[in-house]
Amino acid sequence: MAQVTVSIDGKAYRMACEEGQEEHLVDLAQRFDRYVGHLKSQFGEIGDLRLTVMAGIMVMDEMTELSRQVAALQTEVEGLRQSRDGAAASLETRNLEVTAVIEEMTARMTALAAKLSARPPSTPVN
Repeated sequence: MAQVTVSIDGKAYRMACEEGQEEHLVDLAQRFDRYVGHLKSQFGEIGDLRLTVMAGIMVMDEMTELSRQVAALQTEVEGLRQSRDGAAASLETRNLEVTAVIEEMTARMTALAAKLSARPPSTPVN
């Protein structure tokens, strides 16, 4: 395991993480430190534990909102997929109908051409 030292509210914390995750852990700590700093600027020195709990609750609030948004987007994507699938099925049905009409017209035209070629030529009327 890798070891990383992060700073939260000016205090250093040595943490372990998986190899290759060091930069990610440092980034997370810096982001959390911004929450703590924001709260500290609003409320002053109210105690490390209270600041940490408040920052944790803020993070959880954001995560809850993001989870709600992701769920809404997943629902929307599923609806769009269903619409797309319905449109594709409708298009396929219409293509089959158009093909059937073209085949019927071709058969009629072929029959008409055969009838016309079987007629004796008409003589002009004077």
